[in-house]
Amino acid sequence: MKLFDLQDKVAIVTGAGRGIGRSIAKGFAEAGVKVVICSRTEVELLKLQGEIQQAGGQCEIVTCDISKKEDIENVIDKTIEAYGKIDILINNAGITKKVAALDMNLEDFEKIISVNLTGVFLFAQLVGRVMVKQRSGKIINVSSVGSDQGLKGSVAYTASKGGVTMLTKTLAIEWAEYDVQVNAIAPAYVETPLVEVVKSTREGFEESVINRTPMRRMAKPDEMVGACIFLASEASSYITGETIFLDGGWRAYGL
Repeated sequence: MKLFDLQDKVAIVTGAGRGIGRSIAKGFAEAGVKVVICSRTEVELLKLQGEIQQAGGQCEIVTCDISKKEDIENVIDKTIEAYGKIDILINNAGITKKVAALDMNLEDFEKIISVNLTGVFLFAQLVGRVMVKQRSGKIINVSSVGSDQGLKGSVAYTASKGGVTMLTKTLAIEWAEYDVQVNAIAPAYVETPLVEVVKSTREGFEESVINRTPMRRMAKPDEMVGACIFLASEASSYITGETIFLDGGWRAYGL
C-alpha cells in the first residue's frame, strides 16, 4: 500500500466548498494530505475546515475566484507560506447552465469558458511553475463525460470540458521532463448541488440519465476520491496526459 501513500503531501483543491471538490478534500485529508481548500464562498470553506480539523487533519482555507489571476496567485502564495511546497493540484472548480444552444447568450457562454477552461489553465500554469521548479508534482483536472460526448443543453459546458481534455494532454507533454504529471478524471452525472438544481428544474432529467447509465444511478461525490488518490500517488507514476472516465458505463453503452 506504500504506492498509494500520500502522508504529508500538500494539495490545493479548488471548488472545495461543495460537491466533488468537498469530497476530494476530505478524502485527501483522511489520507494524511495537508489540504488548502478554496472556493468563492468562505462559509462553506470554514465548515469543511472544521470537519477536517476535528478529524485530525491539516487544512488551510483561501477564498478564490478562479477566473481572476490575482486570486489564484494568492492561493499559491498562501500555500507556500503555510507548507513550503505544492505536491498536488485538484483543478475542480466549474459551473454550467442548462440551456439550448440557440438560446445561449454570449455573456453566459463566455463566463462558463472563463471558469471551466481559462481558470483551469491559469491555475495549472501558475502551480505548474512551482512544480517545474520543484521537479515534481501531480495535477488532476476535473473534466466530464461531456468532454468526449455531446450533452443536450450544455453547449458551453461541453466545449469547456473538451478544452480541458486537450489542455491536460498538452501540459502533460510539456512538463513530463520535469516529473510533473497532468491527468484528468471525467465523471458522468454526480449527485452534487449543481445537478440537484438541474433535477429540480428539468422534468424527466433524472430518469433520462439513469436510463442512459448501465449502472442505473448517478455517482456519489465520494466515488471520485479513489481515482484522485491513485493519480496523486506513486501508483500512477507512469501515467500522464490521460483522462479516466468515472461514468457508470455511460461511454460503454451501445445504441
